[in-house]
Amino acid sequence: MNIIRACEAESNISNEMSTIFVDGFYQWLNYFSKDKAKLYRTFVHMFNTEVFYTAAVDNNIAAIAACTNNTPSVKLKYSEFRKHLGLIMGSIAYIILKNEFEKKQYPFQISEKMGAIEFVATSVNYRGQRVATELLKTIMDSTSYDEYVLEVADTNTNAIKLYEKLGFAEFLRIPQKHSKRSGVNNLVYMKHVKMKDVDRTQITKD
Repeated sequence: MNIIRACEAESNISNEMSTIFVDGFYQWLNYFSKDKAKLYRTFVHMFNTEVFYTAAVDNNIAAIAACTNNTPSVKLKYSEFRKHLGLIMGSIAYIILKNEFEKKQYPFQISEKMGAIEFVATSVNYRGQRVATELLKTIMDSTSYDEYVLEVADTNTNAIKLYEKLGFAEFLRIPQKHSKRSGVNNLVYMKHVKMKDVDRTQITKD
């Protein structure tokens, strides 16, 4: 498995990243179109490769995730939404997702030493193979934040179990207004505090 920042890839991997993104978040994105091919083309432009990380298996992108502080993970272009989804739906999707993705507002303060992990998704061809686990471990080991936070739907129990195994713990839960339509009752916020070297030494002594 090869884990790198997306900007370090030797070729353009945006198409693969978009496919993984759409497949992973199709439950929410299908409101804008049921046609996955259209959605793949719509989102291929948006990734900030400086903050996205990818895990490759056999030269195929197997998982993606972003880790950022105050820099947006994505940058949406209105022209791309209109081009692939049409004037009306493209405009609706752009307005909604720009506010949700690009202007993401967390219900708590993101400090300078806190990394926000976003858009964690695994290719349908590599699910159940611990690819996302290794990707997140590498991100947390290679970045300098003291703690990490992420958002996950309460119905995504597999993801919650994965995050708990990595040391994340829930600290906030926000009820959703349109739970019947979205299928999500609450957004769960989880935090992982990085163990410092002095802490590791103390555990070894104990």
